[in-house]
Amino acid sequence: MEGSINMSANGFLLAALFLFCFLGFSHGHIHFSSLPRSLEVTASPKPGQVLKAGVDKISVTWVLNGTVKSGSDSSYKTVEAKLCYAPVSQVDRAWRKTEDDLSKDKTCQFLIVGKPYNPGNKTVQKFEWTVARDIPTGTFFVRAYAFNSAGDEVGYGQTTDNKKGTNLFQIEAITGRHISLDIASVCFSAFSVLSLSGFFLAGKRKAKKAEAPGQ
Repeated sequence: MEGSINMSANGFLLAALFLFCFLGFSHGHIHFSSLPRSLEVTASPKPGQVLKAGVDKISVTWVLNGTVKSGSDSSYKTVEAKLCYAPVSQVDRAWRKTEDDLSKDKTCQFLIVGKPYNPGNKTVQKFEWTVARDIPTGTFFVRAYAFNSAGDEVGYGQTTDNKKGTNLFQIEAITGRHISLDIASVCFSAFSVLSLSGFFLAGKRKAKKAEAPGQ
């Protein structure tokens, strides 16, 4: 009897431990494929347009998709719009790789804006963002995620199709050279040429003066 009680207790502990590990492992592992496309998202860049980091602006809008069931956004607490790499800019770049597990996904690395979500407000939300100076050269689209109170993704929308092949735009990174540096470089080069010319002429004059008494 005592042995069977111990076995039952051990079995209960093992089951509890397994459940704890399972819950701990599964918590926070949201898969993109499980999310409804519940937001309608737009961005101002035209397909193929080239923007400059640190200079140009992007206007982003989002609103609840009119095709979703009424009240399906009742759990939405915040919305985050992000700048995301298109597949062409992910090739041979593991640090930009798309994963279905959003805790491992590296597609959307750049936050544009995060705002509280009000289910009672059905009007289009808008935000204008100056492309950050640290954005690398690449091809991009915009995606917005809806989050619940636990911080889990519960819906999304994006400016491209499911294959991420339409409505893409490009961003050119800051090269590290500024126009003032180019101007300074040109001025310095011109000064160097003039200085060398001056030294050359002065040398010729000295040579002529040195030859004059002997003539």
